[in-house]
Amino acid sequence: MHKPTNHPALHPSLSAICVYMGSSSGNRPEYAQAAQALGTEIALHNLELVYGGGSVGLMGITADAALASGGRVLGVITEALKDMEVGHDQLSELAVVPGMHERKALMARRADAFVALPGGFGTMDEFFEIITWAQLGIHGKPCGLLNVEGYFDKLIEFMAHSVTERFVHGDHHNNLIVARTPAELIAGFNAHYHSPPASAQKWIDTPR
Repeated sequence: MHKPTNHPALHPSLSAICVYMGSSSGNRPEYAQAAQALGTEIALHNLELVYGGGSVGLMGITADAALASGGRVLGVITEALKDMEVGHDQLSELAVVPGMHERKALMARRADAFVALPGGFGTMDEFFEIITWAQLGIHGKPCGLLNVEGYFDKLIEFMAHSVTERFVHGDHHNNLIVARTPAELIAGFNAHYHSPPASAQKWIDTPR
């Protein structure tokens, strides 16, 4: 598959994007439309999609869109979820792991950037763990939110409040990429690798 000429060249460090998202499609058609658009955009940039391996909800929509556009898709699913027959059986690669810890670790290793689409507790768990790893210096990969129909508005407001209350460093907050379109998101990830943000220390209060 050839890279479209209207897309800027990507930094060589950016080759795979991990997407966290719901196993439900939500109650607005815009969520499914955004998932489809993101899967397509990832494939058209010759990027690999890394995700949780499901065939249902936004997970299945994103994977199917990437595959339909000729993209490579890696799914990582637990043995329990695979036994429930929700795994996608048409992927480029499906890795079956014992549990959630192994699942999240493999997804983190195989991806160069991370984004959350609308989702529930599981999506938030995965996303906040990966941005915490960035905060601790475990990785230097960009993290972002695809803010479809303002789904993450209140979460973004809460994170800004955490900065004001001095629980999150402002630099860590500013490094989070918030986008409204897949093209804007990938451009943000690309810019991160071309001009990496300055590292910030995590606030740790010393004993008095």
